[in-house]
Amino acid sequence: MNDDFRELKARIKKLLTLLDDGGIGHQGFAQAVSAVQRAERHGDRSRQPSPELKGLLEKAENLGRAVVRT
Repeated sequence: MNDDFRELKARIKKLLTLLDDGGIGHQGFAQAVSAVQRAERHGDRSRQPSPELKGLLEKAENLGRAVVRT
């Protein structure tokens, strides 16, 4: 696994923690995290994360920020 994928997995882990800490009640956030997880599982860990995967991660993180504010 390359360093970029390692960083990506760490960011996903933070999202999962947020989801477990009460974010599950926010359907859009939960769906975004699920989409990132699915994309990450099917990604090629020996290469750079795809732009699509990065976009899904950023979307989930933005929704996570909104969950934290509410």
